[in-house]
Amino acid sequence: MFLVSAAAAAAAAASSVKTPIQIAASLTSRFSPLSLSKSPSSSSSSSLCFNNLLVLYNTTHAHFASTSLSLSTPHRQSRCFSAMTTVDDTMDAVQRKLMFDDECILVDENDRVVGHENKYNCHLMENIESKNLLHRAFSVFLFNSKYELLLQQRSATKVTFPLVWTNTCCSHPLYRESELIEDKALGARNAAQRKLLDELGIPAEDVPVDQFLPVGRMLYKAPSDGKWGEHELDYLLFIVRDVNVNPNPDEVADIKYVNQDQLRELLRKADAGEEGLKLSPWFRLVVDNFLFKLWDHAKKGTLEEAADMETIHKLT
Repeated sequence: MFLVSAAAAAAAAASSVKTPIQIAASLTSRFSPLSLSKSPSSSSSSSLCFNNLLVLYNTTHAHFASTSLSLSTPHRQSRCFSAMTTVDDTMDAVQRKLMFDDECILVDENDRVVGHENKYNCHLMENIESKNLLHRAFSVFLFNSKYELLLQQRSATKVTFPLVWTNTCCSHPLYRESELIEDKALGARNAAQRKLLDELGIPAEDVPVDQFLPVGRMLYKAPSDGKWGEHELDYLLFIVRDVNVNPNPDEVADIKYVNQDQLRELLRKADAGEEGLKLSPWFRLVVDNFLFKLWDHAKKGTLEEAADMETIHKLT
């Protein structure tokens, strides 16, 4: 627990410290003895540092991004300062909070857990390329009782792949006990239920966890805009349910249900560059490799027979 509040630290720093280096050094001298260890049940060190430093940052208007900090601090604290120096002030506040609060599950190419890291660091192409950071993800494909697939257009404020059309819901199991459960992909299914509520306002009772069917896993890498990208081991989750939808505008710009012919027309327009329509790279990989065959199995009631959770399809 901090011995002084972040607000008190900010006030003290603002009155007595005049440069960014001095501000950082003052804060480090106050908090360096403290333990910032991380576990599945505790806040991450990076988000803890970010939330408390943000008050100080806003109070002093010190632009850490243009300042080189060479401080003798423990590793977790120095990583926190590194993250603070690279925060984009233009990033949407909601998305920025998620970038630092959400702790992704790092895995190797065989889907073995090797650690955890915040979304910000996981999605920087620099880290993906230099450190080969790979994190676990899921993609939900929700069909109504007419076997129409629910698609979403990602909001304009999303850091990666804004305004692209994609499958029903795409996100990450987080580094927490309920979403680390590997038996029958329960962790991914728990995360899917959580994010369907967060993004699309679909109540948990409309999408019971036991109704998600894991049908496969794929590994892929995709740059977004040069700075950001994805490197994911993605769990494909199918569910057939009629649901109530109330999209969250911070996450979703638009939604639509499509049948197979309508999806093919959407693909044609995206390929032709019509209407500025773009599809997410992971959705396109699923479409090109798995979707229509699995969709047919869903209609026939034979989806379980088609599922393959043993193979990791490497599509990078």
